[in-house]
Amino acid sequence: MAIVFVFVALLVVAVLVTGNWYVWRRLFRDTTAGPGPVRRIGAAVVVGGWLLFIGGMVASRTEAPFTLQRVLAWPGYLWLALTLYLLLALLAGELVRPVLRRVLERRAWVSAPEPARDLIPAGRAASADPEPAQSPEATGSTKGPEAGATTEEGPATDGSGPSRRLFVSRVVGGAAAAAAVGTVGYGTYGVLRGPKVKRVTVPLAKLPRAAHGYRIAVVSDIHLGPVLGRGFAQKVVDTINSTQPDLIAVVGDLVDGSVQDLGPAAAPLAQLTARHGSFFVTGNHEYFSGAEQWVEEVRRLGLNPLENARTELPHFDLAGVNDVAGEDEGQGPDFARALGDRDRARACVLLAHQPVQIHEAVDHGVDLQLSGHTHGGQLWPGNLIARGANPTLAGLDRYGDTQLYVSRGAGAWGPPTRVGAPSDITVIELASRQA
Repeated sequence: MAIVFVFVALLVVAVLVTGNWYVWRRLFRDTTAGPGPVRRIGAAVVVGGWLLFIGGMVASRTEAPFTLQRVLAWPGYLWLALTLYLLLALLAGELVRPVLRRVLERRAWVSAPEPARDLIPAGRAASADPEPAQSPEATGSTKGPEAGATTEEGPATDGSGPSRRLFVSRVVGGAAAAAAVGTVGYGTYGVLRGPKVKRVTVPLAKLPRAAHGYRIAVVSDIHLGPVLGRGFAQKVVDTINSTQPDLIAVVGDLVDGSVQDLGPAAAPLAQLTARHGSFFVTGNHEYFSGAEQWVEEVRRLGLNPLENARTELPHFDLAGVNDVAGEDEGQGPDFARALGDRDRARACVLLAHQPVQIHEAVDHGVDLQLSGHTHGGQLWPGNLIARGANPTLAGLDRYGDTQLYVSRGAGAWGPPTRVGAPSDITVIELASRQA
């Protein structure tokens, strides 16, 4: 087992090193004519970004001062997202490079004097597209290259501008950098702006006519921590209250940190207002942050924790189970305790952080399970991985007689950035088939 772990760790390190070397090469080495300060600055940026990210991760797990965690988290996590999209954009740029080279070569052939065209065959891209020339300083020569001479990196320029290869590298590298920065910037703005309200109608066969139109505000994965703090919590609370729900369900991953550090950030939750109250179940991140202390803290703030428990509301049962991460602490989900002795003639709504808990919900006759956890993938193409690990990535789905709704979540974990998976607070409107 230890050998497998070491092998996987080495493989991951090798992939990361190779990927970052590729980013540095395409952005800094291939866009400069020779060794110089730009390449050194590029290397410092790449290495420094990863040091900030690793420092932020270590600080969050070693109970370092919360101020230090915040200082490291912002640039470190944003660098992680930026690296991902730089890599994807540069890989996409590999498809553009040969096309752009051929276009430039064709233009050079067309614009060349008639006698010279035989020396520049149209359509020949590879040999007419050399590496950029090095400067005399880079080659150690005190005498500039003569016309047509070659250096270690290819034929020199003719004085009218950089070689075609250098030009193409700069165009593709610049476009990739702009695309990556724009993507991360817009995705970060989307998170900091706050989640939007999504409305979904869910018919329940057992719901009485009197409960038709009952509204449950579902919020998950707020992830208060070194990056998202009190101001973000206030936006979430204001958005929920603006929907005037009958009930509020906070389905896990509220925090990434201790009550001591994040108690003030979570304080706005005391302002949540709903006719039948606010309810809370743990997510996996609560068990990384001191679940027992957070259960007591949310209770102090006016929320009702459902720890493998059930409450009977006027027209249906509301139940909640702990997250599966609690099993390591002897506090895992207990469906029998929460649902075993209930009247199955009544409709039942279950709060369970992870969608994978749906199968036990089906076995216990739950009508609707409300979950989060997936973030909808958060950063494309992460949705492909998240989809493989969860029965439902986001939205409403059905498993037998049980319906499952998965929220994309209100916040973000790691980078405060979402791409292709916008954050949401969902208002579930229950519909009676008798209405």
